[in-house]
Amino acid sequence: RRSLGGGAGMNALRNALARVPRSGAARALSSGAALSDAAVLDKLASGQIAFHKLEAELGDPVRAMRIRREHIKAKVGPGKESDGVDALPSDALDAAGFYGQVDGACCENVIGYVPLPVGTVGPYNIDGKDYYVPMATTEGALVASTHRGARAISLSGGAHTELLQDGMSRAPALALPSLEAAAQLKRWLEDPNSMDELQEAFSSTSRFGRLVGVKVGLAGKYAHVRFKCFTGDAMGMNMVSKGVNVVTQKIIDRFPGTELLGLSGNMCTDKKPSAINWIDGRGKSVAAEAVIPGSVVASVLKTTPEAIGRLNMHKNLVGSALAGSIGGQNAHASNILTAIYLAAGQDPAQNVESSTCLTLCEAMPPKEPGGESSLYVSCTMPSIEVGTVGGGTSLTAQAACLGLMGVKGAGATPGANSQQLAKIVCASVMAGELSLLAALSVNHLVSAHMALGRRDRK
Repeated sequence: RRSLGGGAGMNALRNALARVPRSGAARALSSGAALSDAAVLDKLASGQIAFHKLEAELGDPVRAMRIRREHIKAKVGPGKESDGVDALPSDALDAAGFYGQVDGACCENVIGYVPLPVGTVGPYNIDGKDYYVPMATTEGALVASTHRGARAISLSGGAHTELLQDGMSRAPALALPSLEAAAQLKRWLEDPNSMDELQEAFSSTSRFGRLVGVKVGLAGKYAHVRFKCFTGDAMGMNMVSKGVNVVTQKIIDRFPGTELLGLSGNMCTDKKPSAINWIDGRGKSVAAEAVIPGSVVASVLKTTPEAIGRLNMHKNLVGSALAGSIGGQNAHASNILTAIYLAAGQDPAQNVESSTCLTLCEAMPPKEPGGESSLYVSCTMPSIEVGTVGGGTSLTAQAACLGLMGVKGAGATPGANSQQLAKIVCASVMAGELSLLAALSVNHLVSAHMALGRRDRK
């Protein structure tokens, strides 16, 4: 574990905490209840109090939440990540500000809001940098389990991620006079020499949008044209729809008798399971991997590389094959992805395709005689649909969660922030996959949920 740093930084933190209001009467019979906030922070920094056990140690969930925020701010240091913690609401709602942001942008016929608790996973080392990943969920044990997986990966050198491709798609459905006409359209659209003309029409609607590919599916005289487009830091559905609408008009002008049946013809494919998204990808295609030494698997995950590898094969590969699953070769990718989506202002309905994931776990033999075995784990996710501008990302709490991860708003390079968010999502899914598979391999799933998700509420 890393310390908080020098004495000056700690003194500033103690002064800040002196101004943090306390909750009402603490329900504390625990050893940490009598400690000052600064003393609790010292124990957090030294590892004497576990990050996830603050509530139990202090007996006061409100105080635990506030101290945890200050601990994260001290760990990440001054900057946009720390500002994100400050901006995340933790008590009263700014009703005028919130409903003003919602009006005309996020919801209609508004009658209130639904509060969701936000937990954090971290510090999680992803590509050499520590992140605190916000997750909004009401499923007890989910954050704790993902945090455990992230800890095991971080102790092993961290997660490595790669962006494989980036392109949002929209596929209008067109009717042509005949099969011959539809085939001619297909050949023209898929001819590389046509791309400049198509790109000129598409880019006339956006500064950041760029057409990157076209694929045409035919059903007799009907054509479904799947346009794939780069959309910068926006998730991009509106941007792509505007551009494709203009391109479609050019098609109609060039091929007389063509009729637009609908701007979305379901070969996109948005918010529905599909083989085309699983094979060709939609949004960001990302993969993550890590190698966990056997000693870390034993100490943190309480199992062995061999047990996880065997279970993954029979559950995620064989079981999913027997079920005929498309993109469901994973334990619970949707759980982690959706919790991050809710926290970070993404479209939660897109978890259908975004959470498609292939999880691999393989026990690796010792590198030398007498050495320890290790566990190779990876997650490949071809359709992570995320953005850091537009939609729900502009709401105060959701923008704060993006800020906590250092990806709020547009990046210095178009697309950089949304691509990094997709990498964080994939790495976080991998942490959640690892921890759940570990629990299942030693039959700890039920006991963990009973301990963390079934508190007696007297």
